[in-house]
Amino acid sequence: MIRALHRWPGLLALALVAVLSLSGAALSVFPAADRLAAPQADAGLSVATLAERIRAAYPGVEQIRRAPSGRITAYWFDQGAPGAAVIDPATGQGVASADPNQVERWLTNLHRSLFLGDAGRIAMALGAAAMLVLSLSGAALVARRAGGFRHWFSPLRGPLAGRLHVEIARVAVFGLVLSSVTALWMTASTFGLLPDSETVPAFPTEVSGKAGVALSGIDLLAATPAAELRELSFPYPQDLTDVFTLKTDRGTGFLDQGTGATLAWADLTGWERVSETVYMLHTGKGAAALGLVLGLMVLGVPVMGATGVLIWLAARRGRPRIRGNQPAGRADTILLVGSEGGSTWGFAATLHAALSRAGHGVHAAPMSAFAPDRYAHAQRIIVLAATYGNGDAPSSAKGFLSRLAELDRAPEMPLSVLGFGDRSFPAYCAFAKAVASAAEAKGWHQLLPLDTIDRQSPQDFARWGRDLGQVLGHDLELVHQPVLPASEKLTLISRRDYGAEVQAPTAILRFAQPRATLWQRLTGAGFARYKAGDLIGILPEGSAVPRLYSLASARSDGFVEIVVKKHQGGLCSGQLTALEPGQTVTAFLRRNPGFQPGRGRAPLILIGAGTGIGPLAGFVRGNMRLRPIHLFFGMRHPDSDFFYGEEMPGWQADGRLSRLVTAVSRKARPHYVQDALRSDAAEVVRLVRDGARVMVCGGRDMAAGVAEALAEILAPAGLTPAALKAEGRYVEDVY
Repeated sequence: MIRALHRWPGLLALALVAVLSLSGAALSVFPAADRLAAPQADAGLSVATLAERIRAAYPGVEQIRRAPSGRITAYWFDQGAPGAAVIDPATGQGVASADPNQVERWLTNLHRSLFLGDAGRIAMALGAAAMLVLSLSGAALVARRAGGFRHWFSPLRGPLAGRLHVEIARVAVFGLVLSSVTALWMTASTFGLLPDSETVPAFPTEVSGKAGVALSGIDLLAATPAAELRELSFPYPQDLTDVFTLKTDRGTGFLDQGTGATLAWADLTGWERVSETVYMLHTGKGAAALGLVLGLMVLGVPVMGATGVLIWLAARRGRPRIRGNQPAGRADTILLVGSEGGSTWGFAATLHAALSRAGHGVHAAPMSAFAPDRYAHAQRIIVLAATYGNGDAPSSAKGFLSRLAELDRAPEMPLSVLGFGDRSFPAYCAFAKAVASAAEAKGWHQLLPLDTIDRQSPQDFARWGRDLGQVLGHDLELVHQPVLPASEKLTLISRRDYGAEVQAPTAILRFAQPRATLWQRLTGAGFARYKAGDLIGILPEGSAVPRLYSLASARSDGFVEIVVKKHQGGLCSGQLTALEPGQTVTAFLRRNPGFQPGRGRAPLILIGAGTGIGPLAGFVRGNMRLRPIHLFFGMRHPDSDFFYGEEMPGWQADGRLSRLVTAVSRKARPHYVQDALRSDAAEVVRLVRDGARVMVCGGRDMAAGVAEALAEILAPAGLTPAALKAEGRYVEDVY
């Protein structure tokens, strides 16, 4: 519901909100520019002295106005001709034209009404309302993704468009809410929907009938600082019944032109002060710095609009459309999906369709939308949960475990958890297991015991479906056809072979970079954007399950490169290592934002063995900013599998690689990469204390040994790998 409330106003009102925000951002500059350009009155200057100086320069002065920026403008008649000028309060002389800025006037009309009068004002009010809905619903979605408002600024992962959208939103949302609320207030005031805020005292009926009082003799003018002046109107010449009219930050009054006495006075009401504060907050007039800050915030709206469209398009491509999705309050079955790349949603769509055909009302939603109080008629909850990285929650499941922990008691409807993963990874279905354990600890009744699906196996899914059908009391046949992402042909252009001497044939395969279409470049689809550390999926002949390989190159390198070791009986690795230049494979790109070096100048400690060097070499190759990189690389023998050994000296010479430490396991005294770390313990501790980020890539046994070695090395310094992981300074890509 919240997601739809955020999506559709954004898509429908995108152009209107963009115009509103861009024109508002441009207008925010003028109050600051006016403040800087206008001569300012001295702190001790009174209205009386200011008026005397101006009257001396312009005897026919009729009115003096002071803008919130401090700009003072005088209006006069000279021999029947009107005149106006911006005044230097120190001299009373005009120093600039008082003509309005035509660019500012044009932008103001565009911002307020699109040059369409009242109809335009209503349209822009609708735009402000859409912005308010987007801001509030967006804030709720950001909090949901982060796992609650207390984690508002927690680190993000995922595609660039999604991260940029959220990064801007969680900073700009405060300004957008303020701008949209004040805009709606001002529109309501314009159309008379709010009480009239101006309070003016009754015009005096009894005056002295005299004229000519000296301005310095009017006590109220002498006691009022020029910095509080808003407007001073002089009596009409030869009209002895007219009076001075004074408006200040405190109120409005009438002064006798013969005696200087205050004839009437009315203080500003609380309502007037609220209205003026709203006007100041929206326009920045009187608060130029705040106006600039709000202007910067609303500049994020077009960027969020563009990234929002890209997110929406990516979601439509990556998530199958679930037809007949029932509202949460009417469904008897709730499907909650935790997915990172989108494949788990395909299984959810298959299950949703099968349950719907069996007569169930089914509601499917991300795990992050978990809200038991909304499931009024639910009889069961089924969780389909993938695992991200080393046992983490996938992006669509953020906050699920914390919400479950916050419940006073477990939901009444029973739960079934189905995990999706790859048994070759050490953290196989770790997140699904964590969900099942948390549910058991909460006392949540099980519909089915925890089960798992290995490598997106349709057979495993069908088996689990039959078990679910037995519990529900009817046959349930789940026939799932995995839908792979859009793929492209990659042509091999070169290969370098290693490892034959140690019976571990390995090749560095370099493919030509696929040509990206204009649409792919705009949306980042396909191979239009990729980085070292991202993954490519290759579907081997004779299999329905793709194999994933870490990229050793980025788009800027101009080629696609991977390091592949031939495994005994390995279908995909066998086919890849048999490729000859000119031959092709079918592949797709999958982002891997959790395994990236990130920005900044903090040192990198890269630790890898065997083919794990692939993405690490890509990070070094792309280190054009010469960030300090310390590479620990384990190999069997330097004559057989020193991958990228030809490039390493050049990378060191040009500063891209600060230091290389190798460990060779096939010699008289085997030396592994974790042994190299222990030998260099003092330097490792120093680097970590300096803020270094540790990145480990390779086999799970190697990664476990590295974690154990680092725990020993860091313990005397009061540090642990677990603490570094919590800070985002220890990441692994393990297979």
